[in-house]
Amino acid sequence: MSAVQRRNRASTRARGRAAEQAAVAWLATQGYEILERNVVNHAGEIDLIARDRGGVLCFVEVKARATAAFGPAIAAVGPAKRRRLSRAAALHLAIRGLHLTPCRFDVLGLDWTGTAWRFTLVRDAFPFTP
Repeated sequence: MSAVQRRNRASTRARGRAAEQAAVAWLATQGYEILERNVVNHAGEIDLIARDRGGVLCFVEVKARATAAFGPAIAAVGPAKRRRLSRAAALHLAIRGLHLTPCRFDVLGLDWTGTAWRFTLVRDAFPFTP
């Protein structure tokens, strides 16, 4: 890997961390209580686990795009990603003994406008897909 590729990768990671922090702050303004961040288990990674105002457990996938060249950020959550998230969430619920807890999958897209993030939240974005 070249020095330029390493710098670009580091820059992308830093932008991702900044976007996730912005997502956490924005979700709090929408009434979400963030319970956990970057949960990793054998089935995959869950960006955020939160509880909404109604007490529903939400597995939140955060996607950020610096440009609109490849479409909006929320479009990046396709069928394979939904399956991985579903499996990771099912394992998380089983490990924590929460298998009877009402939950849903939300997707939060952050699209950079050039001066600020534009947030697009899709609540109950997809059903559990094993």
